[in-house]
Amino acid sequence: MGVVVLMNGKPVAPAAATVSVFDRGFLYGDSVYEVIRTYDGVPFEVHAHLERLDGSATRIGMRLPVSQAALTEEVAAAVALADLPEAYIRIVVTRGSGEIGLDPSLAVDPVRLMIVKPLTPPGSEAYTDGVRISVPAVRRNHKLALDPAAKTGNYLNSILALAEARRRGAYEAVILDHRGLVTEGSTSNVFAVLGDRLLTPPLDTGLLAGITRGVVLKIAPQAGLRPLEVPLAVDTLLGADEVMLTSTSREVLPVVEVDDEPIGAGTPGPAYRRLRAAFAEYVAAHNADRTR
Repeated sequence: MGVVVLMNGKPVAPAAATVSVFDRGFLYGDSVYEVIRTYDGVPFEVHAHLERLDGSATRIGMRLPVSQAALTEEVAAAVALADLPEAYIRIVVTRGSGEIGLDPSLAVDPVRLMIVKPLTPPGSEAYTDGVRISVPAVRRNHKLALDPAAKTGNYLNSILALAEARRRGAYEAVILDHRGLVTEGSTSNVFAVLGDRLLTPPLDTGLLAGITRGVVLKIAPQAGLRPLEVPLAVDTLLGADEVMLTSTSREVLPVVEVDDEPIGAGTPGPAYRRLRAAFAEYVAAHNADRTR
């Protein structure tokens, strides 16, 4: 069928899927969201994604309008309706509409929106040749100002960072915190390999707990790597044997250059290949467990 849209759980023609100009998600970015993908038509780690959605809502003082169980059923229904080989699923929950003003108590009638469309992962060359990343001047929001652990509709910080990276010809931005430590990419988590160690910044640095990040930390020993959550400096990335990005749509992606400085041999390395293989095994087991 192609693109499917659900508004408050009901299918709506994409052209008719609209929200009020008074909706706080539109006016202020006062919303939370998740992105899920499928493998062979099975939503991947859907429960972890919906748990994070609920956690994001809690962090900004919202309550989801329906239960996680109800959202799980809506995801399954939307995926079945779309009938795509592989799907990208975006769930957005806004605080609602009301009188214009910052006070959250003005909001009524929260809106939940689900979009299912064809998945468009990076091209195969990104996995065979690797990608370039850049470290922009834009810094990550301080977690005491706007906690990056909440996946909200306010994405301007990441938009500005990615725009700067793209002007430099890079694929992704890796954003530093106020101390100059690596946090995450604009839409990805960051890993560095040194010997048999797989390093990634800890969550308390101020970053989103990526679902794929969590899977990679779990399967790292299977790839012969010791996962460690430690603060990362830019120099650590530059001196790493390998660097990788992870995200829902990208899975595990090799980085071969940081701001014109090659990483390791400047090509995707053996740790990346082992992690990719371990990730594929994890996906296969995940799907087998959910289709029995």
